[in-house]
Amino acid sequence: MIRTILFDFGDVFINLNKEATQNEFIKLDVSHLTDHLDEVNTLFETGKINSKVFLNEYQNILKQETTDSIVHAWNAILLDFPQHRFNFILELHKSQNYQLILLSNTNALHIEWIQKNVHFYEAFKNCFDHFYLSHEIQLRKPNPEIYEFVLTTHNLKADEVLFIDDTKDNTDAAKALGIHVWNIAPKTEDIVDLFTIKAELF
Repeated sequence: MIRTILFDFGDVFINLNKEATQNEFIKLDVSHLTDHLDEVNTLFETGKINSKVFLNEYQNILKQETTDSIVHAWNAILLDFPQHRFNFILELHKSQNYQLILLSNTNALHIEWIQKNVHFYEAFKNCFDHFYLSHEIQLRKPNPEIYEFVLTTHNLKADEVLFIDDTKDNTDAAKALGIHVWNIAPKTEDIVDLFTIKAELF
């Protein structure tokens, strides 16, 4: 029996365009992600460096660009947050039938954008019993440590947890620990259909 539902954020609730940031950086003359920038991105997403250091690293490469143009490119991945998905999690929260936990790989600049552009963000956040962002807990999917952190912190049994994420590497890592998973396909599936698509678990 599922007692805890563990949700990703991007392409589960908020829509993403995962190619947009790369396309914007190409316009700024970064045609590919260097090993250095890949490391910088990981450090930023795990809270090991702050936004100022992150932006300085990009400006060292994009010397002619302003901070604003870099932030714009970085946040281009973020699209809309459909109201019906917020309504879904709000009703699920009100039902009190499950422990609800959010577990997202994200960073301070993306969250700042969401706070400014998603008017119900705080209400959304309050729907969860626990709300974990990678840059705040300094752990990142698909590393097994992040799932073990959640299981241990909340004394959860893996076979009583369902984890929903759009990235297969992330769901595979959780599945290896005995957690039930739904590798959601954002273009054809919607979180609001959870109890239909995964009916066998409930």
